[in-house]
Amino acid sequence: MTAITIRDVPDPTLEALKLKAAQTGRSLQAYLLDLVTRDARTPTLAEMMARLDRETRAEAAASDILAAIDEGRERR
Repeated sequence: MTAITIRDVPDPTLEALKLKAAQTGRSLQAYLLDLVTRDARTPTLAEMMARLDRETRAEAAASDILAAIDEGRERR
C-alpha cells in the first residue's frame, strides 16, 4: 500500500478529526482511511446520472400513458 501525507492541516481541523475518530473508537489513521475509502467508492453525480439514464429508459407511447391514466381514474 502507499502512504499519503497531507500537509498544512489547520489545527482546528486536526482536532475535530481526532475527536471524531475517538468518538467512533478508532485511531485517526483508521478513521481517515475509512473516509478516503468511502469517498473513493462513492460515485460522482455525473456517474450517478449516467447510471440513472441507462437504467431508467422506458419505451412508452403517449397512447399507453393516457390509457394507464384512464385506467387509474376508473379504479377510483
